[in-house]
Amino acid sequence: MKYDVIVIGGGPSGLMASIAAAEQGARVLLVDKGDKLGRKLAISGGGRCNVTNRLPIDEIIQHIPGNGRFLYSAFSVFNNEDIIRFFENLGVKLKEEDHGRMFPVNNKAQSVVDALMKRLEILRVDILTNTPVDRVVYKEGQVSGVYFKNKEYIEAKCIVIAVGGKSVPHTGSTGDGYAWAKAAGHTITELFPTEVPVTSNENFIKEKTLQGLSLRDVSLSVLNPKGKTVITHKMDMIFTHFGISGPAVLRCSQFVVKTMKKFNVDRVTVSIDSIPNMNEEEIFQYIIRNAKEEPKKALKNILKGFLTERYLLFLLEKNQIDPQVTSANLAHESIRAFTKDCKQFQFTVNGTLPIEKAFVTGGGVSVKEIHPKEMESKLTRGLFFCGEILDIHGYTGGYNITSALVTGRLAGENAGKQAKA
Repeated sequence: MKYDVIVIGGGPSGLMASIAAAEQGARVLLVDKGDKLGRKLAISGGGRCNVTNRLPIDEIIQHIPGNGRFLYSAFSVFNNEDIIRFFENLGVKLKEEDHGRMFPVNNKAQSVVDALMKRLEILRVDILTNTPVDRVVYKEGQVSGVYFKNKEYIEAKCIVIAVGGKSVPHTGSTGDGYAWAKAAGHTITELFPTEVPVTSNENFIKEKTLQGLSLRDVSLSVLNPKGKTVITHKMDMIFTHFGISGPAVLRCSQFVVKTMKKFNVDRVTVSIDSIPNMNEEEIFQYIIRNAKEEPKKALKNILKGFLTERYLLFLLEKNQIDPQVTSANLAHESIRAFTKDCKQFQFTVNGTLPIEKAFVTGGGVSVKEIHPKEMESKLTRGLFFCGEILDIHGYTGGYNITSALVTGRLAGENAGKQAKA
């Protein structure tokens, strides 16, 4: 049996690649080792599916710190606005939410999956599920076909590898594609977890002092061993039984990993600015002024609403300040120390949860070996890559799925054109 294009992997990029190839008139086979397609799409965005982001291209690239600039060429062909039009043409009405995130109006990820499946059916794409691939076969510098675990062999003019990375393994992303890429001579850059909770063995973490506490709109920074700020993100965060998590932490996580590796250390410092809209002196003067106005009032009550109560009490205790103290008995040095912790409460973190617990895989097939407008291998003719198997990774918020859909579109379209030519 022979196909024009075989697409391996039924995630966002694989579904898009199959549709794009079939729209070129190619005979397409989509294979997946799982029992159904679109599993990652169905659970994305908390089950609502954040299909893309409507921010300007330059801003989207900034939100893809892992080789986002590689996508400039791809965006010149097919971009986030094209993704929006694509889904609306399939009957999926979208709405824009905060920070440019685009969701289906009905808030149902399954409607996105259903629309893609219907399009595959209309285009007569053949689908094989529960069919794991054993290896991709190459002959004389080009693709030849695919051997499946059941020993069946199917020939193809072009092959698109869209099997994802190693994160969220229960959706089928278990890193299978790296070996097939290596067999074609490709470099796999070091894999690491991104968009992942961060671990710490500080006593207050081990003793679960702040477990479950959320902080809103704080600025979280990762510092290198020289004390310089590597990155800062202003978002929400939460303390856990193993460390810290939440949006700000997920965005900072890859910089924890990279900084530890760059400086060859087993821990780095993070710093929380819990009141980013005031500087240290303003906070100090605020406390002194309010304490003077109500000299008999307990400090804890003077500062009510200034910080989340649990965090406030934690910082007061850290600085050996009695929450019930009144201004008459309040040493300025103690308030200075407390104020500093409000702006830069620093503690060490020693890594992240494993890659299997991450939302996104860092590293992958080196983009230096991929044609940026076609997604074809520079080393093997007829071999295309798309989605998370590539060394491209962004923050959550629709950026990774945008990368997957854009690279999937280009890979499928160019594989289809090449096969038909």
